[in-house]
Amino acid sequence: KQRTPKQKTRLVKMSSICRTKPVEGLRLLKRVLPTSTPYIHRSDRSIAIVAFEEVRSSPEKPCDFTAFIFHGLLGSGRNWRSFSRSLGSSLSADGVNWRMILVDLRNHGNSAKIEGFVPPHDMENAAKDVANLVNSKGWDWPDVVIGHSMGGKVALQYVESCSRGVYGQSARLPKQLWVLDSVPGKVNPEDSNREVEKVMQTLQSLPSPIPSRKWLVDHMLKLGFSKALSEWLGSNLEKSGDGMTWNFNIEAAAEMFDSYREKDYWPLLEHPPKGTEIAIVRAEKSDRWDPETVQQLESLASNGTGGSEGKMSYHLLPNSGHWVHVENPKGLLEIITPKLASIV
Repeated sequence: KQRTPKQKTRLVKMSSICRTKPVEGLRLLKRVLPTSTPYIHRSDRSIAIVAFEEVRSSPEKPCDFTAFIFHGLLGSGRNWRSFSRSLGSSLSADGVNWRMILVDLRNHGNSAKIEGFVPPHDMENAAKDVANLVNSKGWDWPDVVIGHSMGGKVALQYVESCSRGVYGQSARLPKQLWVLDSVPGKVNPEDSNREVEKVMQTLQSLPSPIPSRKWLVDHMLKLGFSKALSEWLGSNLEKSGDGMTWNFNIEAAAEMFDSYREKDYWPLLEHPPKGTEIAIVRAEKSDRWDPETVQQLESLASNGTGGSEGKMSYHLLPNSGHWVHVENPKGLLEIITPKLASIV
């Protein structure tokens, strides 16, 4: 095959590069090779890394402490942006700089656009994704982990796996783990109004792409769902051609929801790892708690644990339903801020 003069010139340049010093050769090679080679960064990566957003109380200063925040089913890290800013601002009053990492769990938010997350899509792998993120960035392990709803169980799994050495000897347990309105044991569908199950089934039956955000809201309202829920679901749509698509992978998210319902973390609450406090927050108006579970939490918190173990605490958030960061963010800040400030 005949080479063009331009191709011959490039070969001569590359040949001369090979005889130069390594560093200088690398610079020259970058000039010769095409610059649009994003596949290099992806093909060499054997592990998919979740997307995240970073919120700092003082961006110009180095951070002193780090908190990871996990959203719930069908959500994304951006749902917690406003609360994280308020929390960081409250904590920085004493001159301490906090960094909040808002994680998009696998199959959610910007992570739904990333290929390579290996099934099964369950709590174990969702938690391991977080450990992979820490390792890939070379970060210190988080001082605090906060999880809401399904994210609460991802957080519990993260601590449970970390305590067993699953993430390696360098992994360090967080000082505090916050579980926000997430039942720690198995979830019996018969004990709830099954709204989540109905939502998942409905979303799986919808056309793809969705005609418009207005179409979705109107459709969900006709099926009997609340306006607030319908509009929140609509906020998870993104423009795609002539229609709209979800910013989550509905089929894989359904697998994660099944895992969330099946996992039981009562043993972890009964025996928290030494050096870690597990704090459970129940929203007063949430419909996800039965009297037996509440009594069990209150008993664990009042009895305490042995000196060779960590701590477990229980908190009630008044005047709030399940969406704690929206329905009573001020009350949630009043619960969390003093506790986080105490680890300084």
